[in-house]
Amino acid sequence: EMDDEDCERRRMECLDEMSNLEKQFTDLKDQLYKERLSQVDAKLQEVIAGKAPEYLEPLAALQENMQIRTKVAGIYRELCLESVKNKYECEIQASRQHCESEKLLLYDTVQSELEEKIRRLEEDRHSIDITSELWNDELQSRKKRKDPFSPDKKKPVFSLTFPRPYIVYMLQDLDILEDWTTIRKAMATLGPHRVKPEPPVKLEKHLHSARSEEGRLYYDGEWYGRGQTICIDKKDECPTSAIITTINHDEVWYKRSDGSKSKLYISQLQKGKYSIKHNHN
Repeated sequence: EMDDEDCERRRMECLDEMSNLEKQFTDLKDQLYKERLSQVDAKLQEVIAGKAPEYLEPLAALQENMQIRTKVAGIYRELCLESVKNKYECEIQASRQHCESEKLLLYDTVQSELEEKIRRLEEDRHSIDITSELWNDELQSRKKRKDPFSPDKKKPVFSLTFPRPYIVYMLQDLDILEDWTTIRKAMATLGPHRVKPEPPVKLEKHLHSARSEEGRLYYDGEWYGRGQTICIDKKDECPTSAIITTINHDEVWYKRSDGSKSKLYISQLQKGKYSIKHNHN
């Protein structure tokens, strides 16, 4: 057992020991803080100088990533330029093909119109009971004249009775023939039973059956409508795949795979210049 004095002494010793321990802990803490602070300052100086491994390793990774992305961007740029160049060349080629197609269609159209005019002229020539020698003689006589203003003293071909013969001699033979043609046409229109029947005119035979009815095309036993895919074939050319866009009374509009539009006439299908068929591919 301890008395009060021993207890008090023991308590004071413990308090002194605790004070010493607290002072040592505080000194150690201050020392550790200063050491850590000096380490952080040194590391910061290394980072500022660009020598710290913690800074150099991520920087190297960033630079490598930058080089890879720069290389990829360059390759993508070249691919974009090549794509634009190919698209430009494709547009140029499509424009040329469209121009050539339109030229061929225009040529066929002009040819068809000229053939129609020739056919009508042949009908007019056959509908007149006058030989072509009169026309040729009149044209040759006009070419042989030196003075175009000199009057033609040749008597008219037809013996017509007029109250003033002077007017008859003022007319040229070609003018008389033209008037006679007009009179014959008028007589054929007003009184066809009084005119000598004309020889039958040979109509152009159609090799294929083609016509349009209510926005659809009938060709060689098959019907074609808007939006259907067809194969267009022309002699000495490769077949072309297209889509029908519009069907009119005498023409069919279609669109090719490159986006260009064109047309063909039903008369060209009838004559066999073009042929079409369904494309089931």
